[in-house]
Amino acid sequence: MPWRANGRLRKRWRYIAVFGPEAMLCAARAQVGPFSQSFWVLWDRGAGRRRAHTSFRPGSHEVRMDGPDIEISARGLRARLQLGDGAPVEAICPSGPGWGWTRKRAGVPVRGTIEADGRAWEIDGLGVDDESAGYHQRHTSWLWSAGVGNATDGRAVAWNLVEGVNDPLEHSERAIWIDGEPYEPPPVSFREMSAVEFSDRSRLEFSDECERQRNENLLVIRSRYRHRFGTFSGSLEGLALAAGLGVMEDHDAHW
Repeated sequence: MPWRANGRLRKRWRYIAVFGPEAMLCAARAQVGPFSQSFWVLWDRGAGRRRAHTSFRPGSHEVRMDGPDIEISARGLRARLQLGDGAPVEAICPSGPGWGWTRKRAGVPVRGTIEADGRAWEIDGLGVDDESAGYHQRHTSWLWSAGVGNATDGRAVAWNLVEGVNDPLEHSERAIWIDGEPYEPPPVSFREMSAVEFSDRSRLEFSDECERQRNENLLVIRSRYRHRFGTFSGSLEGLALAAGLGVMEDHDAHW
């Protein structure tokens, strides 16, 4: 994919996260045309402490992603993670006169180590992997949620839900995984960053624990971004949730 096509800049990003009872961590690398950035967020749930950093430095190796291998080497944080296998969902969706491609996996096994503030965590949990690229319309705005958990009947669940991007009636990126097998639910409605409502009127409720906010104005590129880690309750399209951990995101971009 060339970095520019039909007058539109190529956007591409990869975001990974792992959700655990002691800590949650996400990391991302993103490009809009020739511009790039990386960021990470660590939420120490036990200490109630958040660490985060964003880098715009060209060629920065603070966040490295090589297939299943993820490495973060930054002031105040060291992490080495390896992602396991998981059934993906893949979609190509219109975006105004352009289009976007995405490949999502949720409920992916994640193993490795995280070190920060003199503490170390051995990670053996579940997370999400989001790979996306495309020539999205100039103004794109979306709400997104991804997470992992267990249903009250004991089955493992995970989800990737969105409103505003890659969300046509069918063949979208929306997915719910039950014991590792994904299916596509009908379109959902977000109640800002507090809940996701399904077509059957069931709701996935969110309680936030920490937030990362970034407002950027680089003239050609402007964005308002909110990212929250937290817990989930309620149900996934009628499937009652016993426990859930994950993320809510609100992103409005002129790119």
